[in-house]
Amino acid sequence: MKKLQVFRIVISILLSTASTEALDYAKTGCKDSCGGIEIPFPFGIGSNCSVNEWYAIDCNSSKPYLSAFHNLEVSSVSLQEQTVTVKVPTISGCPNPLKNNSLIPSVDLGESPFLFSKTHNIFVVEGCGDAAILDDQNHFTGCSTTCLNESISEENNYSGISCQTTIPHYLQSYTVDLSRLQRLDGGGHCGSAFLVDEIYDDQVYEDYRVKNNSFIPISLMWTLKHNEIPNCWEGKVRRLTLDLGNGSYVSSKKCYCGVGREGNPYLHNQCQEFQSCKMCRDSGRICQYDERDVNDIDSGWDFFCVYPSVYRTEDLSRSKSPIGVILGISISIGLLFLAKIIFELYKLINKIKTKRRREKFFKHNGGLLLKQREATDTSLVDKTILFTATELEKATNHFDDNRILGRGGQGTVYKGMLSDGRIVAVKKSKVVDESQLEQFINEVVILSQINHRNVVKLLGCCLETEVPILVSEFIPNGTLYELIQGHTNDFPLSLNLRLQIAVEVSAALSYLHSETSIPIYHRDVKTTNILMDEKYRAKVSDFGTSRLVSIDQTHFTTLVKGTFGYLDPEYFQTSQFTEKSDVYSFGVVLLELLTTEKPISFTRFGENRNLATHFMLAMEKGHVMSIFDAMVVKEGSRDELLAIADLASRCLDANGRNRPTMKEVAMALEGMRTSHVSSAVQMIFGKVNSSTNIFMLPNDESMSTTINFRESISK
Repeated sequence: MKKLQVFRIVISILLSTASTEALDYAKTGCKDSCGGIEIPFPFGIGSNCSVNEWYAIDCNSSKPYLSAFHNLEVSSVSLQEQTVTVKVPTISGCPNPLKNNSLIPSVDLGESPFLFSKTHNIFVVEGCGDAAILDDQNHFTGCSTTCLNESISEENNYSGISCQTTIPHYLQSYTVDLSRLQRLDGGGHCGSAFLVDEIYDDQVYEDYRVKNNSFIPISLMWTLKHNEIPNCWEGKVRRLTLDLGNGSYVSSKKCYCGVGREGNPYLHNQCQEFQSCKMCRDSGRICQYDERDVNDIDSGWDFFCVYPSVYRTEDLSRSKSPIGVILGISISIGLLFLAKIIFELYKLINKIKTKRRREKFFKHNGGLLLKQREATDTSLVDKTILFTATELEKATNHFDDNRILGRGGQGTVYKGMLSDGRIVAVKKSKVVDESQLEQFINEVVILSQINHRNVVKLLGCCLETEVPILVSEFIPNGTLYELIQGHTNDFPLSLNLRLQIAVEVSAALSYLHSETSIPIYHRDVKTTNILMDEKYRAKVSDFGTSRLVSIDQTHFTTLVKGTFGYLDPEYFQTSQFTEKSDVYSFGVVLLELLTTEKPISFTRFGENRNLATHFMLAMEKGHVMSIFDAMVVKEGSRDELLAIADLASRCLDANGRNRPTMKEVAMALEGMRTSHVSSAVQMIFGKVNSSTNIFMLPNDESMSTTINFRESISK
């Protein structure tokens, strides 16, 4: 029986092997060679044919030169190895009228995209003694030779005595130190040291004999930035990081044609299959490639041309049934079933792991505590909806960035749609304090029971994620801040609407402070936490920093949290937060409504940058009307506006005890709005009275509408 006929043709090739089919290596309309030397793109003969001026080649007298380096002669260009080989003068120890010292610099590549290649060059020393390469005056490689006096004659000069070594990293420039290399002045021969391309062995090197003014070949690595070659047309790209040895690196991009293909990958549609592989397939065999490393930049391939089956060709030709085909199909079906089983097992294991992880998070986030609260208090059942992580992922399209409504210090809010069609706001917190989990569950329970038209309704939460997720009703018209700062003539902010918003916000805070089963302090009252619904009704939101307080507790001590411009100065100094701290923050909101100014503005100077301080100084100087918005001044009477200003100044009193409660503020604002509406109606019908009674705060003392700021402080 004949031996198994498997033809293996092992050919060690690099992807730069030339194809018998014509391919374009240069840009359209450009020459691709000079004096028999191929010049492929990104190089080009002429500036308009190269990727940039560094890669421009001048073809003079049928010799290619790199024009950017004072016409260095080019020996070859390799797309595969990403090198260009040039001829440079050798560095000799002979006396040189231009260089009288022993430190001789190389060609300086400077800011160019070229580097002396550590992979393709070796350092050679010829003569007696030693020489070294210095990088920034630091010796980093070299070698030495030892020779006897009788070993040197006119017939046997330095060329037979040499050593060589590799260089450890890529270089932009270097200096050769010949200070310890022996020179021969009488015989005309002298020692030399140089970098040379390693492929020029001893036989080839005879053509580059070391003489004064002789030239040797050296390889330069060329680099490309991403924006210089945005597309690798074959889709094959390598990212190279080249070490310069001084702590810095150069990044480069390299395109290649892929396995079994050749051509210029930097040009469109200029890669094709190897001719040897085409011939292999035409003979009924298949092409196989085994990758092997050549160096840290390049890789090579061993090519095999083999039969697709181990069966003998005569057996296959006599067989009436395609055994190989049947066997192949059977194996393929078996592999498909195996892959299906593995995939199903993978999904099952992932499902179990996900379930266990969510159960762990549920316990960690206080889920069991919530269940206990519901078990002991039947009124809580169905009040707090527990959403699953899967529900919220589906509702937010896996928390897609396009669903983000806003970001804050406490977390990110997404817009979501539940399975029943309801639009909700989903707040994904950044972090949760483990020591406050019981407090968090208490807050969720209380807030889910709040049912006030001016408070955003908390629908439920999800405890199956790493940090709890809160789900609340969706409010469509953005924030009060956006309404104030973005109002136009198309939607003017009338005084009546501003008073309505102030009444609604104060009523909501009053409800939280005094009408819930356990008082709730918001702690972050500001215009960005006040949302506007479709009818421009205000709704207080974002209870991320709020706290529940027992009925008999007047304050609590905590780390200072809040937003500059709204922060109660008394709370800032004492770290004791009271209900009056929310009153102060509301006073700033009221000022924003009256002035349309920001709480902190860099258009004002000094202490006037703070809106509250700016307002109080204006009150003190008696020209508070000058800082009100023009529409407010136009629509309101002087007495009305001074009464509102007086209320705001009391809310902003430096001493918290002198501030009114939110309930008092809400009552005062409701009275002012009612009075304003009545005045407006009377003006419409021409029944304006000569004077208007201004609603005053319920207080034991009667207050003047022109109360002096210093008197307010003293009280």
